[in-house]
Amino acid sequence: MSVCLGIDVGTSGTKALAISPEGEILASASSNYGCAHPKPLWSEQDPEDWWTATIKVVRAVVKQAKLKPSDVAAIGLSGQMHGSVFLDKAGKVIRPALLWNDQRTAKECEEIESRAGGRAKLIQMVANPALTGFTAPKILWLRNNEPKNFAKTVKVLLPKDEIRRRLTGEFATEVSDASGTLLLDVVHRRWSQPLLDKLELDNSLLPKCYESEEVTGTLTAEAAKLLGLTTACKVVGGAGDCAAGAVGNGIVKAGLLATSIGTSGVVFVHSDEPQFDPEGRLHTFCHAVRGKWHMMGVILSAGGSLQWFQDALCSTIDKKGARKPTVSFEELVKEAAATPTGAEGLQFLPYLAGERTPHLDPHARGALIGLTLAHGRGHIVRSILEGVTYALRDSFEIIEGLGVPVKQVRAGGGGAKNPFWRQMQADVFGKAVSAMAADEGPAYGVALLAAVGAGHYKDISQACAAAVETAESSKPDARARKAYDHAFPVFQGLYRSLRSEFPNLG
Repeated sequence: MSVCLGIDVGTSGTKALAISPEGEILASASSNYGCAHPKPLWSEQDPEDWWTATIKVVRAVVKQAKLKPSDVAAIGLSGQMHGSVFLDKAGKVIRPALLWNDQRTAKECEEIESRAGGRAKLIQMVANPALTGFTAPKILWLRNNEPKNFAKTVKVLLPKDEIRRRLTGEFATEVSDASGTLLLDVVHRRWSQPLLDKLELDNSLLPKCYESEEVTGTLTAEAAKLLGLTTACKVVGGAGDCAAGAVGNGIVKAGLLATSIGTSGVVFVHSDEPQFDPEGRLHTFCHAVRGKWHMMGVILSAGGSLQWFQDALCSTIDKKGARKPTVSFEELVKEAAATPTGAEGLQFLPYLAGERTPHLDPHARGALIGLTLAHGRGHIVRSILEGVTYALRDSFEIIEGLGVPVKQVRAGGGGAKNPFWRQMQADVFGKAVSAMAADEGPAYGVALLAAVGAGHYKDISQACAAAVETAESSKPDARARKAYDHAFPVFQGLYRSLRSEFPNLG
């Protein structure tokens, strides 16, 4: 038993990969699913889709790598953070899960801060302000708006932990993902009983909390049969997708910062001690490294902005109702690369689902500003890429403003795989940005955590030192950097100018 699996329950699909003890990727597979938006700014998924996809991708990986059931020693779990799975006493899902990018809970965020005694006291308890995407506001929303469903709820799980329950029968989570519920005492790495009391929530709603490399259970006979594995296979705590992705990029010591561009965008920096942004613009969460923390800025529509553009304006719908792109992402980015730096004055605000860092504004909306008759599709795509990267720079500047050292930037996700977008990050940040030799995202990070849980390494730092390597590096271009330094304050000013009008849009 030497192979370890990583499973990442993402927003658009679930991915699994298998690694050797040395970190070599043996096989990988993905399975996609949809997301429901019953009302504007609402976002939901059926947890059954995650489970169906998990079975599919694990079986595919086992087949690809030609593994015997007994070859797999351990599984690490990652997933989209903050989502809420509500379970009844029979272990059945009560309603669709509310996701991280769901913005319906503005009133509940106000309620939480009021019950806590204000934002400053809330941050003292759980290190973060109340944000609409977090889990605690979702629980209060259920209580306030669907009281019958709330009365049936006996457990609330995060997305990856619902998969853990299906795998092991255990109700468990770990500290990095639990940090994003707004119910964890992040400094002491345990549930915050004082806040639970103020919110009148019973702590029995919450699962047991582990460190990320700890073993939380083994596969049930039913799960082992479905996956083609054995009941000796361990399941470790794993990590929320941001911390998992950072582990996969080796962000496990001071001085290292990671950017990740997937559906959302993340700027993630390791910290040996819990550090806080006094204004609450950055998240301070437990890291997947035992006894360590991280600060993180999150934008809600990063790659999702480009996906929206392709879906809305560069696709058709076939006779079966399926959406088919008429232009690939590669072609769109090629058109963007052929346009001048700064998109000839065109700016894009990437707030298609509201925004977190630095604005904490669920009412924020996306906007294209500066359109003229001279602009074409390439300009629009370039402005989208630049707007997303400016939004990441917002987080980057807050981190550096707090005195957190940044010696190296490592990029992951789609924004790193594309050399043009990686170079844009270097130009906008004014820092060299390194790609990763194996950029497999959160699934790779939790596979390494599984390797620690299986005993292949003493800790995750040792695992990353052995398995994680950087590849090519993009250095900032002085001329582009100057242009972006001019355009970035304009980008910031456009949000300030429009902020008061966003709530009036309905």
